[in-house]
Amino acid sequence: MELRQLQYFLVVADELHFGRAAELLSMSQPPLTVAVKKLEKELNVLLFDRSTRSVKLTAAGQMFRDGLTPVLADLGRVVSEVSEVNTGIRGKLTIGFVSSASYTVIPEAVRLFRERRPLVELALNPVTTDEQVDLLVEGRLDIGILRDPMRLPGMNLEQIHTEPLVLVLPEAHPLAALTKVSVDDFAREKFILFPYKHMSGFFSVVHSLFDGHGQPKIVEQAIHQETILGLVAAGLGMSILPASVARFQMPGVAFRPIISNPQSILYMARGSANPAAEAFMECLREVQ
Repeated sequence: MELRQLQYFLVVADELHFGRAAELLSMSQPPLTVAVKKLEKELNVLLFDRSTRSVKLTAAGQMFRDGLTPVLADLGRVVSEVSEVNTGIRGKLTIGFVSSASYTVIPEAVRLFRERRPLVELALNPVTTDEQVDLLVEGRLDIGILRDPMRLPGMNLEQIHTEPLVLVLPEAHPLAALTKVSVDDFAREKFILFPYKHMSGFFSVVHSLFDGHGQPKIVEQAIHQETILGLVAAGLGMSILPASVARFQMPGVAFRPIISNPQSILYMARGSANPAAEAFMECLREVQ
C-alpha cells in the first residue's frame, strides 16, 4: 500500500467522480481507476459502489475515509514540521551562558529571537565558562556564551560584548568614598573571587591586575555573582566583577571603576549543527 494510493482514494471519495478527481490530480482517469482498484484488492474490500451514472462510497469506503482523513492530515503536519526543523523555523535550541550575560546581551537577544523564531523552544542554562567548554565539545550545547575563555584548538570564538571590570566593595568601606580606585588602593584587601576550575580565563584576567603587587588574598570563592555580592555586603571582603553586575543593585554594596580600566570580554561559540543556532547568533551580534 502506497501513500499515493491513499491520497488518490481521498480525492475520489471527496469528488465521487473519477473524471473530476483525475483532473484535480493532474492525471488521466485510467491510471487513477487502476490505483483505486489495486487499493481495494490490497484491502480486500470494495470502497466504491460504481454504476454508469454515479460513484458512491460503500460502508467500508466511508469508514476508511473517516479514519484515513485525520491520519493523512497528521502526516502532512509532521512532514511540514520536519521541514521547519530542518530550516531552523521550529525545534529546540539549548544555550549555555555565564550568569553575567543575563545583565547584558541575553535579555535583548532572547526577545529578538522569540520575535523571529516563535516556534523554536529556547532552553537557557546558566553555566560557568569552563563547564560550557566541556558541554560544547560534547555537543550538549548548541551555543555557549562564555567570559574570557581560554583558547581551545578547533573552537571558533566570536567576540560579542566588552565591558570594564569594577571593584565591588562594602558600602561602608573607606574606599567607597573614592570615585575611582587603583590597584595600589585595594591590593592588600581580602577578596571573594570565582574559583579557577570554573572560570579559569576570567580568574587569570583578574589575577593579572595584581602583577607587581603579589597574589590577591582570597578568603572565599563562589561561582554565582549574586552569592559574591551577598558576601561582599556582609563585609567578608571585596571582589572584582564585570561592570554590568551593578545592575543587580545589592543593598550595602558599592561599585567603583578601576583607574587602569581592565576589560572583560564575552564570546559566543557554536557547539552543534542545529539550524536555528545561526539565527540566535545573529541576534547576539545585533545587541552587542
